[in-house]
Order: sequence, then structure tokens, then C-alpha cells
Amino acid sequence: MPEARDSTMRSTYRNAPAKDLFRAEERTLIWAERRGYGVDHVTARGDVLGKEFVLEKDQDSVRRKQVRSAGIASLTGWAMDLYDLTIILYLAPIIGPLLFPSHNPTLQLTFVYASFAVTLIFRPLGSALFGGYADRNGRKRAMMVAILGVGLSTAGMGLVPTYATVGFVAPLLFLALRVVQGVFVGGVVASTHTLGTETVSAEHRGLMSGLVAGGGAGAGAVVASLVYFLVSAIIPSDDFGLYGWRVMFFTGLLTAVFSFYIYRHTEESPLWQGKGSAQKARKSPIRVVFGPQYRKITLLNIAIAGGGATMYYLTVGFFPTFFGTNLGITKTSSAIILILANIGIIAGGLLGGRLSDRVGRRAVFLAFGAPNVVLLPVLYVWLASLDSSNPVLVALIATMMAFSIMAATAPTLIFLNERFPTEIRATGTGLSWNIGFAIGGITPAIVTAISPSVSDIPSRLAIAITIAAVVFLLAALRARETRHMGLGEHTELQPA
Repeated sequence: MPEARDSTMRSTYRNAPAKDLFRAEERTLIWAERRGYGVDHVTARGDVLGKEFVLEKDQDSVRRKQVRSAGIASLTGWAMDLYDLTIILYLAPIIGPLLFPSHNPTLQLTFVYASFAVTLIFRPLGSALFGGYADRNGRKRAMMVAILGVGLSTAGMGLVPTYATVGFVAPLLFLALRVVQGVFVGGVVASTHTLGTETVSAEHRGLMSGLVAGGGAGAGAVVASLVYFLVSAIIPSDDFGLYGWRVMFFTGLLTAVFSFYIYRHTEESPLWQGKGSAQKARKSPIRVVFGPQYRKITLLNIAIAGGGATMYYLTVGFFPTFFGTNLGITKTSSAIILILANIGIIAGGLLGGRLSDRVGRRAVFLAFGAPNVVLLPVLYVWLASLDSSNPVLVALIATMMAFSIMAATAPTLIFLNERFPTEIRATGTGLSWNIGFAIGGITPAIVTAISPSVSDIPSRLAIAITIAAVVFLLAALRARETRHMGLGEHTELQPA
């Protein structure tokens, strides 16, 4: 029977018209795969139009499908996690009085942003746990477990009783769930921030970096804005404080189910598969990441990630509260402006990532990072001078700030990837990214805490974002270019 099928396949190629060669090629690949000849480099011999030819499948249709599924999985995973993570930013003015009542509105905001920072602080722990698991057992497995944990912990926040019901137990329960969420989000980052870039071809890795970092963040925030807009429109304002905020948290289950479905149909990273034996031998990647060989690299990575994260959280992360508390913009208008700002995030990510494939990661850091030192604080002061009567101008300034920040930081993900070999890449990238974002995530809480009143927040924001932009720029000046280094070329652990 196998010989008969082989004969039939050879006959198919021998009699195939020239216009049907592509279909015949695909049939040969299917035939070869079923016979166990592999998909990376399939050679089929046949006689077409009286001539022998060699068919080589150089990662065409199968490769494109793998890249597409890995890119979608990475983008979706990061988007849905950003959605779960940032819901609290939209609900800060509402849940603050419910979980931490106080006569000082600034103190209430400080509690909410502190609980947001708690999640970010525990993300490095998630990267340490899941990153090591992903380096030894694969990116896909780690991602599937982590995303379910994120969804369940997010939904659990919707079940927390209010302060009026259980007293101080309410904020403690909420903080505990934020800790759990942070661990799982850190695990998702360790996988999503390596799977896509390890699967795509070298000339498009910067674009994939911008797509995942900018597109994922923007898409997650846009979805959060849309859901917030819809829930706010359906549930009356008087009832939103009763149960509307709970509905927002419950939607975390839907995002988890959707992401889990995507991951089940995603193939494992080809670079990790090619390093299988090395990964099994490496029992503790975290020791290598912070060991003498990679310590300086990791610290510089954290500075770049932290500077970018701080700029992001002081703008896009703080806008939901800033628009309502400082500018008096309604929830509906705020949601629309945030959608536009996050479209700017997506556009900036794609532009910065694509440019980094042509001119280099460091060049993009510097080209967009240097102007941000002056541009961002000036735009923030201008934004603070407006009110709800200027929604179009507010949207324009917010979108400009979002675009500028993401264009500068778009290559960060691939920059981190290229500085670690495959054996420790998930751990190294996850820890560098999450420690940097933990630093950036606590800055909104610090800004609100050092502001005597709500009216003092804008000036503190302008100062803080200037410092963040300077740190990012200095770290970029200290870094070396990584575009030429690649990802799968390391055969052993070497400094990047």
C-alpha cells in the first residue's frame, strides 16, 4: 500500500500541467508529512514535463501558518492580560471609596494605584517561576497555565465585598487577588514576549516586537475602553457603583477562555524545540540571568524597560483617572479619547518596530527617545490646562503622547530577546521586562501620594515623566546595538 501511494504521487507530478504545479507541490508536502519526512526541509523527486526536479519546502505555507499563529497568540495573550490588568485604572474613582473609604480623595486614589502597583511588583516572581518553566518545558505550556490564572484572579476581584460590609478585610482581599494576578501576568509575559519573536524570520523581528508590545497593549486597552463604554451605557450611573464595576472584573473570564482557545492551536517555538536538550540540562535559568556573566546586561535591560514603562503608566495608564478627576471629562467621552490614544499606541508600536528592522533597535530608542525628554512634560502641562470643553484637543494631545512613547519603546521586546540565548531567554526577557514595569507601575501611586491635593497632580506628573524619559535615554546611550546578533545563533551561553 505505501508503494502504491508513492507511485500515485509520482504519477500525479508526472502528469500535472504547469499551471497545477503549486497544487501538486502542496499535495506532495502533505504526503511527505504523513510519511514522517518532516516539514522544515522536504525534498520530493518527480518527473514533470519529462524532467527531474527537486522540490524544497523552505518554510513556506507551513512556516507562514506557524508565524501567523504564534504572532496572534503573543499579541492576544499580551492584549488580554493588559485588559485584565488595566480594568482597575478605569474603575479607580469608583472602587476607591467602596474599598478604602476616606475623606481625602487623593488618598483613595493612592490606594487604588498602590493595588495596581502590587500586581506589577509581583510580576517578576511570575517570570522567575514561569520563565524557568518555559525555558525547560516550552513557551506554549507556560502560557496556557498562566492565562487561566490571570482570568480567574481578575474575575475574583468582582466578588470582593465592600468596606461597608466586611471592613478592612475588603481591601486586604482585593490586594491578595492583585498579588495572585501579578504572579500569573508575569508568567504570561515570559511566554508571549518570546514565542512570537522566536518564530518570525529575522528581518521582521522588530515589527513583531512592536506588534506584540504596542499592538497588544493598545488592543487590550481599546477592548477595555469599549467594554467600559458599553457597560457604562447599559448600567445606569447610580447602579454602576453597586454592581457595574463587578461586571467589568467578571469579563476577565471571557478573555481567559478566548486566549486559551488561541493557545491550543499554536505551535511551540521552533528555536526552543531546537534547543530541547540544552533546556532540560539548564535547571535554574534565573541563576544565569543574575550571575556574573549576564548581571550587567540584565540591569541595563531593566533600566530601559523601566524608563519606558514609567512613561507609559504616567500617561496612558494614568489618563483614565486624570481625564475624570482633573479635567472633569465624562466616562463616555473619556472612553472614546482612550480608544484614540491607544490607536496611537498601536501605530507607534508598528512604526518603531518596523524602523528597528532597518536602522537598528538602539537607533530607534535614541531617535524617538531624545525628543520625549522635552515633548512629554510640555504636552502634559498643556493637557492639564484644558477641561471638558476641549475634548478634541485633549484627544489629540493624548494620542500624540501615546504615539511618541510607543514609537520610542517599540523595539524593547526584541532588544531584550536578542541579549539572551534561547536557553534562558524566557526567564531573562520576562524578568527584565517585569522588573522594569514594576518600577514604572509604582510611579502613579508615588505621584498621587506626594501630591497634597488633586490639583497638584499635573505638576508632579510632568516632573516624573521627565525623569523617566531621561533614564530611558541614558540607558539607550549606554546600550549596544543588537539587531545583528539574531536569536537562534547561540550554541552556548554567551554574553549578548
